[in-house]
Amino acid sequence: MKLARFTRNGATHLGRVDGDEITDLTDAGFGTSMRALLAKAQNDFADVREATAARHPLAEVTLEAPVGAPQKLLALGMNYKDHAEKAAARGVKVPDTQIWFNKQVSCVNGPSQGIEMPKVSDQLDFEGELALVIGKRCRHVPRDAALSVVAGYAVGNDVSVRDWQMRSPTFTLGKSFDTHGPFGPWITTADEVADPEDLRIRTWVNGALKQDASTSLMIHKLADQISYISQVFTLMPGDVLFTGTPAGVGMETGDYLRIGDIVRIEIDGLGVIQNPVVAEP
Repeated sequence: MKLARFTRNGATHLGRVDGDEITDLTDAGFGTSMRALLAKAQNDFADVREATAARHPLAEVTLEAPVGAPQKLLALGMNYKDHAEKAAARGVKVPDTQIWFNKQVSCVNGPSQGIEMPKVSDQLDFEGELALVIGKRCRHVPRDAALSVVAGYAVGNDVSVRDWQMRSPTFTLGKSFDTHGPFGPWITTADEVADPEDLRIRTWVNGALKQDASTSLMIHKLADQISYISQVFTLMPGDVLFTGTPAGVGMETGDYLRIGDIVRIEIDGLGVIQNPVVAEP
């Protein structure tokens, strides 16, 4: 099942994507908050799957970020060996542990909305990533139970402003500019993803293929990620984790994004996000 947020006639609702249509879950009584829906469901979406309500053509709505206001948006640095090696060649220290950083939730952006070129930098970069969305409140999750707390998966872009990123050992400033957390186009529920660690992930800029890898190449597997960070803080329904990017990003060659570029990221079975680079107003 594909869970989404969409805007139509100026109002944003929850929806279930059914082929080339979207069923209005808000109209069916599920409210407007994806976090609340996930918290109530506890990864049991039987009533959501069976709900009937008004349907709209996908072509006539605007898809928004599937979770509009997550409590946490976290990302894992250098989780693919090839990317870590190339980053090291550019002077970035390769970690020997999981290195997590915050992307401030104000950077959350939709799957087709513009990514802003900052007024204060021209080192704007893309990072195609598998995003996972937590479905159950949890802490100290054992590795063998870790995937059971995942509501589903989405396509993410850990947009980065590289010079600002390097100014802080936490990376947070360079990872948190407004609009620099696009993800979506929806949450594909975990029961429909046979193996999230065997998905092809690709990124194009203006039609040129930049990244082409498999989530099987992650250094720290998804269960290890959830188990590790849940030792520190409670994960909540609707929290979003970006799980690392493979090689091919602009930082490796110094070829950064420019206004007018189109960044397209696709993960097999999860869909596509495609965002234009626009000037910061």
